Amino acid sequence: DVQLQSSGGGLVQPGVSLRLSCVASGNMFDFGVMGWFRQAPGKGRESVAAINWYTGRSFYSDSMRDRVTISRDRAGRTLYLQIDSLKSEDTAVYYCARGSTFNPTTILRPGTYEFWGQGTLVTVSS
Repeated sequence: DVQLQSSGGGLVQPGVSLRLSCVASGNMFDFGVMGWFRQAPGKGRESVAAINWYTGRSFYSDSMRDRVTISRDRAGRTLYLQIDSLKSEDTAVYYCARGSTFNPTTILRPGTYEFWGQGTLVTVSS
């Protein structure tokens, strides 16, 4: 299987930037897409961004595309999420995830992904 270890969260002030990381280990076959999702208190799992692992083509949720950048280091098997201008509403547990196949129509849907990291908590507060 594939294991994902996310990191980079913490308690931050509004307006700052964070870069979250996710290191993947395990079977690399069918390693097609990776994404970031988040779950805020009292809300369901929400898409943030996703990327075609091989081509680097990126996809963003409409609500966050102006403030986030997804990237990856293929050799290091590491996924990144840069979040700028953090807001209180960004407080959530952020999860990285891996999916086997690339489909631009469904890449931002949680059901696309088979493996999930443990999550890293981002708390934005003054």
